[in-house]
Amino acid sequence: MTVDRELPTQEAVDLLALTREIADAELAPRAAQYEREERFPREVFRTLGEAGLLGLPFGEDVGGGGQPYEVYLQVVEELAARWASVALGVSVHTLACFPVDRFGSPAQRRELLPDMVGGGLLGAYCLSEASAGSDPRAMRASAKADGEGWVAGGEKAWVTHGGSADFYSTFLRTPDDGPAAISCFHLTPDLAGLSAAKPEEKMGLTASTTAAIRLDGVPVPAGRLVGERGRGLAIALAALDSGRLGVSAVAVGLAQSALDVAVAYARERETFGRPIAEHQGVAFLLADMAAAVESARATYLVAARRRDAGKSYSRQASIAKLVATDAAMKVTTDAVQVLGGAGYTREFPVERYMREAKVMQIFEGTNQIQRLVIGRHLTAEAAGGR
Repeated sequence: MTVDRELPTQEAVDLLALTREIADAELAPRAAQYEREERFPREVFRTLGEAGLLGLPFGEDVGGGGQPYEVYLQVVEELAARWASVALGVSVHTLACFPVDRFGSPAQRRELLPDMVGGGLLGAYCLSEASAGSDPRAMRASAKADGEGWVAGGEKAWVTHGGSADFYSTFLRTPDDGPAAISCFHLTPDLAGLSAAKPEEKMGLTASTTAAIRLDGVPVPAGRLVGERGRGLAIALAALDSGRLGVSAVAVGLAQSALDVAVAYARERETFGRPIAEHQGVAFLLADMAAAVESARATYLVAARRRDAGKSYSRQASIAKLVATDAAMKVTTDAVQVLGGAGYTREFPVERYMREAKVMQIFEGTNQIQRLVIGRHLTAEAAGGR
């Protein structure tokens, strides 16, 4: 169904209408087949880029859409309701652009950002490692000063768009700046020694390429350092706050689609002479699913509006990610239950939705990590109030 949204401007209303039109025409017809074939839809991202949907939250001065985050996230949600892999890709691309936009030098913003947000390029975000997922301070991949530039070595894991991206926002240990120092670099696949491993074989989001990125003595020009050297962890964590809101919107879109399929099926499927939607057991299940979807949407919008207002939103972003992704897991599982045996078959998309929902509780910080982040904020706020 079409979600009844409260949008801040007529421009935003028109943008969401355009998004639904493109998503219905270009995403929905491809999703099931591409997921079955584990086929990366690069041409779909080009279509979204040409429509201006890959740079929405960035300033118009650098070629972006100049949209508030609350609008951008609702665009992501609409995309996710048709195809979660693509919506996740938009979120990851936005995450990859964030370091240069927020922390880049004036020259980097002028020279790099217009192409990054203009729609022709697709980005990736390289933070995690096999032994340093939720604990980025444990990363081993490094960049060592070499003359006026750097030499990078090591491996980054779980990189969405790995091997398909046009640029990589990459976080590496810089030992010259201290044993715990991490710096951010803008890397491109043309750099010698940068390569992608074989894509991971995943249970869901199979059209979204995920691969390790290998750095074998990669020469990195001095101008590719983003922000202050040794301050990369702060950049990474700031980016993740925004990224968690993107994942929240993807999760809500996925859950909304599962709810829509379940409601449509429950209205048509009959038992004991009437539609199963009229049986209290199913009606209550659908009601709980709807409540979970709308609550999750409201939660991410609260965080987004705080971000747009220039207020702190780290705690709210973690809450949104936790609430939305747990809701997506429950709603998609319940959708399979509503459809019964049919839901367990590939004739209906809800079995795919359930598989896709699971990883959302894991990436951008597991939901256990979100609880840890929220708890630390609460105790810090309580201590500050005393």
